Amino acid sequence: MNTNQQFEAAIAQCRDVFEKKMKDYGSAWRILRPTSLTDQIYIKANRIRSIEEKGEQKVDEDIRDAFIGIVNYSVMALIQLELGSDSTAELQPDEALNLYNKHIYAAKSLMENKNHDYDEAWRNMRISSYTDIILMKLLRIKQIEDNKGKTLVSEGPEANYSDIINYSLFALIKIAEEEEGK
Repeated sequence: MNTNQQFEAAIAQCRDVFEKKMKDYGSAWRILRPTSLTDQIYIKANRIRSIEEKGEQKVDEDIRDAFIGIVNYSVMALIQLELGSDSTAELQPDEALNLYNKHIYAAKSLMENKNHDYDEAWRNMRISSYTDIILMKLLRIKQIEDNKGKTLVSEGPEANYSDIINYSLFALIKIAEEEEGK
């Protein structure tokens, strides 16, 4: 498979989980402020790093599931930044999915542009590097949030969330490749 096909497969995996959770919980996540979503992503990424460093895990949640969670929470954060958090604004499943697709494909477009310039350098990186970069991007977002969104020369949280989505999708592709190689 080429990068586009692999990205589409990883996106489909994430979107499937998002859709199922929308059926289970509706859009209860709309109550979360972007800062809370940032913290949820941090928890997932920090768990992945902890497992990578310890070499074992005690909770029965696959690393793949954690990366899927990171993708979906990042998309939710982008939606919240666009719409604002509102505990009373229920999103209908179709509307939520349309917003999901809008943001996931904006991130994919960014990946395609960067992938062109960087010549698929991500393929030679380790999953643990993706984890570290995701954590760094989260710390950047937290700093921007703590500064009330003000930056001097840096990208805003949207660009960082998009990068987090792409590094997580890279990880999902690498995990799938490792499983296929077994």
